[in-house]
Amino acid sequence: MNSYKSIKKTTKNNAVGLIVGLIVLVLVFLYNSDMNFSTKLDLPQQLEQCDVIVHYIDVGQGDSTFVQLPDGRSMLIDAGENDYGDTVVDYIKSSGEDYLDFVVATHPHSDHIGGMDDVIDEFDVGAFYMPDCSHNTVTFESMLDSLSEKEIKPVKAESGVVICNDDNLRIEILSPVTTYDDLNNYSAVVKLTYGNKSFLFMGDAEQYAENLISADVSADVFKVGHHGSSTSTGEEFFNRVNPTFAVISSGENNDYGHPHKEVLDRLKESNIKIFRTDTDGTVVIGTDGENLFY
Repeated sequence: MNSYKSIKKTTKNNAVGLIVGLIVLVLVFLYNSDMNFSTKLDLPQQLEQCDVIVHYIDVGQGDSTFVQLPDGRSMLIDAGENDYGDTVVDYIKSSGEDYLDFVVATHPHSDHIGGMDDVIDEFDVGAFYMPDCSHNTVTFESMLDSLSEKEIKPVKAESGVVICNDDNLRIEILSPVTTYDDLNNYSAVVKLTYGNKSFLFMGDAEQYAENLISADVSADVFKVGHHGSSTSTGEEFFNRVNPTFAVISSGENNDYGHPHKEVLDRLKESNIKIFRTDTDGTVVIGTDGENLFY
């Protein structure tokens, strides 16, 4: 009798353990499912239907722009400071992308390439572009180490380089056009044109570099240079761009006072729509080639 009771008790305990285990598995599954759902990008329908979607990611006092292109392709321009590497990686993953066709590191300053090693480590990259300049920092060396580990040979970013040119899509580099004394001026200036709409990405290019660009810089959406610093976005250059929208990437209450009043006044006087990551958070603008949506 005692033996029977022992067997019965053991069987009952095993059954309870099995039920508890199943409940735990279900809860874990539901938790993970909820986490995955909550981290998916939730874009307005008008943006979801766009062929090109440009995400100006809020990375504080830094720059990072993720672009979803036609035919499932994608591009990343810069990756913010070191502390924002995971933010950029998670954002790209939340879009459903697991491969980056094109990556541009505009110049070696940490607020633009700090998180680039995380991006390179996490994603396979089709082509990587960077200007022919270097910086004696651990951040820059970390990016080079990640490139070497993945056996990625960077392409020199300079005026005249065409990243993509097919169908209605063209992505080209307009600057640097020469050598400079300032790393900011080495910034890879990228223009993306899709159909009748175009986007211009300035990096930290300052007025000296702006004035040397002879290519067509006109664009509907203007990523303002150097976080809205007065050293960039000269009046003559801005008039050449003649945008409809302007986007400024800067950190809230940053130590540099970006964006500077001089630049904001210039933008406001032109009566264009101004977006700021320090006040608006991540900014997303899309196009179907004929219209802009946000």
